[in-house]
Formats: sequence, structure tokens, C-alpha cells
Amino acid sequence: MQQPDYGEARLYIDGELCAAEGRREYDNIAPATAKLIGRAADASIADADKALTAARQAFDRTAWSMDHQGRITALKKFVEAMRAEIKSLQDAMVAEAGSTRHNAETAQVNGPIAMTDWVIDYLEQFEWQRDLGEYTLTAFGTTSRRVLCREAVGVVAAITPWNFPLQIILAKIIPALAAGCTVVLKAAPDTPWTAALLGRIAQQSKALPKGVLNILTASQPADIGQFLSTDPRVDMVSFTGSTRVGREVMAAAAQTVKKVFLELGGKSPHIILPDADFGAALLNCLAVCYHAGQGCVLATRLLVPADRLAEVETTVSGYFDFITLGDPEAAGAIMGPLINRHQRQRVLSMIEQGVAEGARLIKGGGIPEGLQQGFYIEPTILVDEQGNSCVAQQEIFGPVLTIIPYRDVEHAITLANSSDYGLGAVINSGDETAAMAVAKRIRAGVINVNGGNFLAPDVPFGGYKQSGIGREMGAEGFAEYLETKTIAIGA
Repeated sequence: MQQPDYGEARLYIDGELCAAEGRREYDNIAPATAKLIGRAADASIADADKALTAARQAFDRTAWSMDHQGRITALKKFVEAMRAEIKSLQDAMVAEAGSTRHNAETAQVNGPIAMTDWVIDYLEQFEWQRDLGEYTLTAFGTTSRRVLCREAVGVVAAITPWNFPLQIILAKIIPALAAGCTVVLKAAPDTPWTAALLGRIAQQSKALPKGVLNILTASQPADIGQFLSTDPRVDMVSFTGSTRVGREVMAAAAQTVKKVFLELGGKSPHIILPDADFGAALLNCLAVCYHAGQGCVLATRLLVPADRLAEVETTVSGYFDFITLGDPEAAGAIMGPLINRHQRQRVLSMIEQGVAEGARLIKGGGIPEGLQQGFYIEPTILVDEQGNSCVAQQEIFGPVLTIIPYRDVEHAITLANSSDYGLGAVINSGDETAAMAVAKRIRAGVINVNGGNFLAPDVPFGGYKQSGIGREMGAEGFAEYLETKTIAIGA
């Protein structure tokens, strides 16, 4: 079949687009139709080694890490080149991620590219060296003038998922490059074109020096992930994905004591306090259907007062009737498909297991009529009055909401913190002071109160507990890609 214009089937290594070893390729399947839309490069370990060699040499043997102004110029040119190809990136997002066209034009593509401006602005005013003044060490009778320096970590292996591929790729590679690191990006197998297009953009624009950014796509990425996580030439692994794989990455990186950033799973609670406007607050529940529920920070546990459970069930069920799903290109489509057949079956199996464990299904739970060809699933609502079934405790990554009743506010806080995860939370209350008091007791990295939204380029994103280690975006995210050096000079 003829490859679409946005269907890039080459790797980007050492400044050049190239075929994978042996010209290996694999099928790219559209989630909306389950049909072949084109081919992607299928990288080998040899390809990964070439990319890593290029990144290592670019860091060790060029001025990239120290040339702050040069990086500003290069990144501005790279971002402008992305903006010039924004339609291709949107088309790839709809085709291979199953994103609705509206979502592709906002949160999936346009928004993430716009957010890169903050990183470049931050780089322009960042203080790379700071004078700590003099200090006399009385035990030795010496006085030293101290200088604190911030320097790039080195070579970064960035490993990204398929749900928000461009946003997460840019949230890793732009701060890493801005900090002076070089990067080997291993993209998710289900969304190869989004990453490969960045390689094409970089090559055609000549914005970046050779070897600074390298991009790999592969059908079976576990071996490449293991290679990058263990190779001593990699100084840091930045991983976003499941908690299970995050543990494996952390263990592999420990063999050479690499720096590790992990943004992992979530099971975020949405607490509606008794004094909230329930009609308005419950509208927030529709967010669980955003991008078919494939978002780690989406609030998938709805915690409500027990004496209003019946009312909540009726209201939320009615709201879910507003969700239109189908062809991502269709006007008015709110929800598209899940990413692949395996993920859909996983979600259906978890719903079935949750019901077997005592959860009560009140809406959806199956494949929508007339949409059997793609990887669609009905928006689903369950009630778990104990809050301990798999659908109340485990990350599902689908359009599934679990309603859990609480006795009082203390019980709500206990339930909210009962998960192994601690990524995000949502709180609604008629009293902002009361909402803030609850927010401060929730063990989560980002919390939205009364319609607030944390997402912004200057806000650090990440979680507590098994939701990860470190922060992405903002000043804290930039700092993840830096080392700290202190130089003491005899006075």
C-alpha cells in the first residue's frame, strides 16, 4: 500500500534518516479501523548501538553541552520547523493514536509544541554558575571561595508511551536538549510515525547538530529498552509508562547506577465533598472518557457521600449518554478507540474481574454496537461500595469510572490514599478552604480543586508512591537533566 505523507518509515541517527538494519519494517495499524495504514522502521540492537554511539560522541566531543546560546538558536529553529509541519503531526496522531481530530489539534499536538517556548525562555535566563561566597573551615584554618556549577547529565535514553506520544516526547527531549544533554529516543511501537516525523523535521531543518538527537522505532521495544537501560554509555533513563515496566527499567539502570526519572501509573481519586455543587462537579466525571480513558492522571475513582450514592449513579449515568464515539475524524466525535486489540481485551477483562470481585456494573462494559471493526469500548461505570476490587485499585487505562461511597471526610481521605499510586486528584467543595485542607492531605503530585487545571509548561508533573520518581516539566523538570558541581578555590 502507498504510505501517507506523514508515514515516516526511517530512523533518525547521527543527523541522518536511515532504514533500520536489514531494511526491517513492521505494520502500523489504525486503532479506529484495525486496518493497516502503512509501515514503520523496526530498529535492531545494532541500530540502537549506532544511535547511542552518536549521542555519546556528540556529548563528549562537541561543544553542545557547553554552548548555551547555540542550543537556544538550535531549539528555536527546531520548534519553528515543527510548527511548519503541524498538520502532518496532527494527521499522524489521528491515524495511529486514534485521537479525535479536535484532540489532535489541541492537547495532542498544538498544545505540546506551544509549551516548548517556556523551556527555551527558561534556558535563556537560567543561571549556570552561582558564587557561594567565602567560607573559612576553622578545623583546617583555610578559607575558600566556592562556585556552584550546573552541568548537563550526559546522554539521556528517553523511553515514551503511546497515549500522548508527542506531548511526552517533547516534555523529555526539549528540556534534555536545552540542559545540554544528548538524547536517544525510543518511541512506543504503536505510535511510531509521531516520533519518526520529528526525525524527518530535524533532518530537513538541519536545526540540530549531528548526534544530538537520535530516534528509534521498533515493533518489539523491550530488548532495546533493556540495552539502553544497562549500557554504561547512557547517563540517565527518562521513562514514562506502566509501573510494572518502570520497575524493570529501574532495576536495569541500577546495574550502572544511572540517574532515573520515572513517570508511571495512576489511579487518581475525585473527591466530591458534601457541600459541593453536585451537578457541576459530576460533569468532571466525563473526563474519564477523554482519549478513551488513556491518560495516567485521569480521575477514575469517584468518591461521594454514601447518602447520595443513588443520586450520583443516576446523574453520572445520564451524563455518560452525552459521550459520542466513533470515527476520530467525524465532526462531534468526543471519544475514539483504544490503542490496540490487546489493550481493549485487557480493559474488558478487568471490568469482568471487577464484577466478579463484587463491583456493580451500571453502564457500558462492552464493545459498542456498530463499532466492532476498530478497538472501541463503551464508556463504563461501576460501583464498588467497599473500594477494594481491581477496578477500584488498579490502573485500567480505559473509559472506566468506579464510584466509591464514603462515610465522612476522614473516610474519603483514607480511601483516596489507599491506592498504591499517587499521581493526581480532583476535589470539589463549596468551601475552598475546606477543599485545600483535604488537598494537602492527599498523597499525590498534582491536584485540581474546583475546576482548576494543573497542566502548564511551568508546572512540574509527577507522582508519589508507585506513580514514579522525579518531576517532568517546569523548573524541576529541567533540573532532572542537570548535575551539580561545586568548585572551591583557595582565597
